[in-house]
Amino acid sequence: MTNLEAPGADGPGPLLAGKVAVITGGAGSIGAATAQLFAEHGAQVVIADIDADRSDATVESIRAAGGDARSVASDVRIQADVDRLCEAVLADYGRVDVLVNNAGHFVRQARGFLDEDPELWEELYKVNLLHVFTVTRAFLPSMLERGAGSIINVSSVEGLRGYPAGIVYGAFKAAVVQFTRSLGVQVANQGVRVNGIGPDVTDALQVPYDSLVPADQWHLWPLWVPIGRVGVGRDQARVLLFLASDLSAFVTGHTIPTDGGTSSAGGWFRSERRAGGTGWTNRPIDP
Repeated sequence: MTNLEAPGADGPGPLLAGKVAVITGGAGSIGAATAQLFAEHGAQVVIADIDADRSDATVESIRAAGGDARSVASDVRIQADVDRLCEAVLADYGRVDVLVNNAGHFVRQARGFLDEDPELWEELYKVNLLHVFTVTRAFLPSMLERGAGSIINVSSVEGLRGYPAGIVYGAFKAAVVQFTRSLGVQVANQGVRVNGIGPDVTDALQVPYDSLVPADQWHLWPLWVPIGRVGVGRDQARVLLFLASDLSAFVTGHTIPTDGGTSSAGGWFRSERRAGGTGWTNRPIDP
């Protein structure tokens, strides 16, 4: 197992002093790393996550480091929870400056499109696309009223390229990219920016590379990723920080590929040896 840390510094700061930031799925992996980094840069962070225990632990860690954070246990797939989250934030802070729609999940993988249960599509829709609509719709009016705000949607590299191993998941992630582009243009002259990121090869709760990739294959990362290593949550958090801050004041409607270069270098390859029988791999052993 290699050392999973993001190299380099986190730039000037604080970049979010006095800002109120809401992060869905903010209790683990990319979400938790973003909550911690935002707090380090002076934001008042609100973590919305279905896992109350993990949320509380993340909040405690941020507070122990001198940051400002609270959690609101929420299942953003449920409209009533979204409404309650918005009401709680606006009641306590009076505004929201940054919204990160980060929640998302593979749910599970199928062998192919024709083998998928349509009930899976509904699950994928709710966790990967519907909540982006409902949470944005809940918080956007307060941003427009103030004429200021940054909304950031976490899509996936699979929304930016073909994804034969999970076609419907990829379609919903691509819809997030299009929603980002279109809403970003619509509200651009009203003081609200809308952008996104498209992560890949980043160690996370849903994609734990330490268990997915055998130890005897870790030396192959330079073959799989142009940057030469697997990503970590803080790699993604740094780009989210840029999009949340005034450093990106002239950027809207864009989704930044945060993938170590994988989408530029290539994509998925046919593989009869792929574990799980999907027939596709993005980590060829014999390139």
